Amino acid sequence: MVILYIFILLAAFPAGYLLAYLAKDELVSGRKWFIVLAIIGLLSAVLISLTGSIFRFPSIMALFFLNIISLIAVWKSYDKN
Repeated sequence: MVILYIFILLAAFPAGYLLAYLAKDELVSGRKWFIVLAIIGLLSAVLISLTGSIFRFPSIMALFFLNIISLIAVWKSYDKN
């Protein structure tokens, strides 16, 4: 089961690059929102990890998926090509 989560997290990298490729013109103007989204996702993952919810691990993995995509979008927004 852990291998499945690893593959899902690894799928965030191509998804982030695809998002950055399809929305090149919005990356610079939305840079601050991608940063805010990554920070909120990271803080939410930390807060969820402190709870005793049954859906804790899948929720944290989904937030990490979101963080990876957001951080790739921020990184690609600085790319001049």
